[in-house]
Amino acid sequence: MSLAVFDKIISDRGSRYAVSGGPACTRAEAQALLAELKRNKRFAKATHNSWAAVLSGEAMRDDDGESGAGQIILQMLERAGLSDHMVIVTRWYGGKHLGGDRFRHVAGAVRHYLAQTGLAQTGQGQGGR
Repeated sequence: MSLAVFDKIISDRGSRYAVSGGPACTRAEAQALLAELKRNKRFAKATHNSWAAVLSGEAMRDDDGESGAGQIILQMLERAGLSDHMVIVTRWYGGKHLGGDRFRHVAGAVRHYLAQTGLAQTGQGQGGR
């Protein structure tokens, strides 16, 4: 497995975000990537490890308690035309509610991942709202 991890990319009111991901063609490979990330105690103790993957045409997502986060990640992967890939957005809760800003940060983390890995150039690229 080749898991790319970008830590400490966003900080807001004490909450900190990281983004990770890698190629995955099956549910087992997606679960293996998540397990690999959680072998790092810092990530295992995170408040949320929300993720999404498009695996050979099958869309999967898990909010991991961050309601709506998995759907945002999934929409961005589909918009970028990525398949057989998984992206995980990690949040360490800082004690203050972020409201709607948490969705902006999830989207920002996925954009960071796509840009850093060069995957933003695939498919349709990033569509705006």
